[in-house]
Order: sequence, then structure tokens, then C-alpha cells
Amino acid sequence: MFSALLNIVIPVFGVIGLGALYGRLRPGGVLGYVNLANIELFTPALVFSALVKYPLALGDNLPLIGAGALVILLPGLLLSMLRLDGVERAALILPAMFRNTGNLGIPLMVLAFGEQQLGAIIILFVLSNLLHFSVGIFILSANTSRWLWLRSPVLWAALAGLLVANLQIPLPEYLVTTVSMLGQISVPLMLFALGIRLMEGELDHLGLALRCNLLYLLAGGLSLLLAIWLLPLKAEWIPLLMLSVSLPPAVLNYMLCEQYRCQPEKVASIVLGGNLLSLLVIPLSVWLALHLPS
Repeated sequence: MFSALLNIVIPVFGVIGLGALYGRLRPGGVLGYVNLANIELFTPALVFSALVKYPLALGDNLPLIGAGALVILLPGLLLSMLRLDGVERAALILPAMFRNTGNLGIPLMVLAFGEQQLGAIIILFVLSNLLHFSVGIFILSANTSRWLWLRSPVLWAALAGLLVANLQIPLPEYLVTTVSMLGQISVPLMLFALGIRLMEGELDHLGLALRCNLLYLLAGGLSLLLAIWLLPLKAEWIPLLMLSVSLPPAVLNYMLCEQYRCQPEKVASIVLGGNLLSLLVIPLSVWLALHLPS
């Protein structure tokens, strides 16, 4: 299991490292345009193609959706009550809420719990993205317009994907393939851009990153216990939720903070620190999840 985990995590750091090297050799690039293209085109394509490929039976999974929303939103609420010197509230709570459920979470959960859980895994992934591009942008836009989240391409891509999948609207194969290819650009580009930012920004926030990520794990654990207590969850959902709250912060947090000018250099360090810490946390979390009483 640990070697399989390394096969997932090491490529993540490899792409970040290449981005950092490129950022060192080619300073002053066009990072803003790259991130904008990713947010406005490639990530919406990823979400839409995932929903079309894996249609969701929402009515059968309402407790899972409720639990997934709780373990995302409650850590943000808890962390909003804290103050860390030099860290804006949005920069602190966004990584606490939105974890790396895509490029790390999906393959890791499938590896640990099997493809029979893929439907539930996709639900957690899509829910996180919907909240990220609605609640997350609502938080980030505190100093601008509170309605900017309605202009999020990812939000509308997700709604379109749900509509196409649930109404079984036929799409031309060439269109599905094109959107899928665009979506495949998204994740590696996020990681590469993160590496560039780490070279362009400050690299002395790793102590802060460690404190933040330990707080995130504590808040996520409390949120999970509350979800288990309040909701009628199936036994096979609890390991998925446990692994969800132990995932590192999503790289997308950095991209959005870059776009909204919300301390992106500190968020980049928090994201990187969370991924480093995950090398210890995730094996423990997987072991505990696999040994839960059924």
C-alpha cells in the first residue's frame, strides 16, 4: 500500500518540482494567464467530463452529500474563529475546507477501497468542486462583489454536466473527447503553476504551513465525528469521508487566491506543506480506514 501511495504522491511532487525549476530558470513568466485559462477552461472541462462519464444518483446518496458538505464547511467555520498573525481569514480557511479530492483523492480512494466505490468517490469530488466555486469564491470576493461566484465557469459546467447526465442527453463522441482532453490538462497545469509560484514568492512560510495543516486535520476530524453522529451513513461511506478529511489542501486554493490576490505566496506554502505532511498522514489514515469495524 505504501509503495502504491508513493506512486501517486511522488508524481505530484515531481510536477511541482519541474514547475519550481522552470520558475527559477524563467522568472517573470505569464503565470496569471496560465492560471486564468485553467480556471476558465480546463477545470470546467474536467468537472463536466467527470459528471458525464460518471452520472450521479443524487437521491440515493443524500446522507453522503450532507456528510461531505459538513466536513467541508464546518472546518472553515471553526478556523474562521481563529486569528494567525499575518494571515488573512480567507487565506486561512479556504485550504481548510477544500482538499485534494481530485488528482490525489480519486486514485487513492479507488486504490484503497475498490472501483465499486467510484460512484461515491465522484460524488465527494463533484461536491467539493461545486462548493469551491460557489462558497469559496463567495469568501474570496468579500472585498469585491459577493455575486462573482455566479460567473464561475466551473459552477455552470457542473450544472450542465448534471443536466446532461441525469436527462441522458446524447452528445457527439467528438465533443465528449474534446472536453475530456481539455480536462486532462487541468491537474498537471495546477501543479506546475504551484511550483512556479513557490519560486516567485516567499519560501519561508513552512512553519506556518505546518501549524495550519495540523489545525485543518483537527477541524476535519471533529467535523467527521459530528457527521457520523448526525447522519445515517452507510458503513462503506465512512472510510471515504475519513480519507477525505486527511487529504492535503487542493492546489486549486492557491490558483484562486492568486486570481483574487489573497496572499497566494502563503497559500502556496500551506498547500505544499500539506502535501509534505500527507506522506505521513495518508498512510495512517488509509490503515485506520481499512481497519474500521464493518
